[in-house]
Amino acid sequence: MNNKITMTLNADELILQALREDISSEDVTTNAVMPNAQKGEAQLICKQDGVLAGLSVFQRVFELLDESVSVEFYFSDGDKVKKGDLIGTITGDIRAILSGERTALNYLQRMSGIATYTNSIAKLLKGSKVKLLDTRKTTPNMRIFEKYSVKVGGGYNHRYNLSDGVLLKDNHIGAAGGVKEAVLMAKEYAPFVRKIEIECETVEMVQEAVEAGADIIMLDNMTVEEMQKAIAYIDGRAEIECSGNVTKENIEHYISLGVDYISSGALTHSAPIMDISLKNLHTV
Repeated sequence: MNNKITMTLNADELILQALREDISSEDVTTNAVMPNAQKGEAQLICKQDGVLAGLSVFQRVFELLDESVSVEFYFSDGDKVKKGDLIGTITGDIRAILSGERTALNYLQRMSGIATYTNSIAKLLKGSKVKLLDTRKTTPNMRIFEKYSVKVGGGYNHRYNLSDGVLLKDNHIGAAGGVKEAVLMAKEYAPFVRKIEIECETVEMVQEAVEAGADIIMLDNMTVEEMQKAIAYIDGRAEIECSGNVTKENIEHYISLGVDYISSGALTHSAPIMDISLKNLHTV
């Protein structure tokens, strides 16, 4: 999120929507206690151990409210921090600091929480060839921030959206009339540079997908025994992803199977926030 072009084109409007959600007409409380501009300073303090993500988004919230705001960070995205660490200091119009505080912290806490949770799982895969992927199970209007956080935590992004790649799921297969039909139709329609991935729930579906020429086969909600049979049948003819209720608690069961990717929606939909506070606001 440190690319200014990416921030301006993709993130700014989303951040502004979040600010407008919190301030529909005016910040009544801030305007009551701070009727005039006054320069102030506050400290960003870590309240639990974790991995930071979203510092530039935190800063951008305040910049959109007041161009003169400055933030000095003592850590970077991806850094591990401890409870009590001073992450940074923000200086600017107290009204902007007060009005943007909750929105800025919402982004930083959410993004750091995802990075922290992802990192805790990615560490379990260290030393293996398996890549940890996220999914599209993201919070509406938060995908760009949440998928960035997964990368900061040591994971990898699956497709960003429906325009990003072909992934034939159960309902696509049903609509097409079967596994083979779905794969062949996708190969006919999609540009040749696009890989065709298909979701399979049984060994029989895997066999059809391999014969139809799928590039990536997702083993979805299979038992370990079923996955072993499917992997043996694929025998290097397609890349293999496994998915379905994969969490930190059970991921070790999948590492030794020989898959290329493990995808987990839990990275974004179940990661708890990281506790971070903005404290000690005072005039300067």
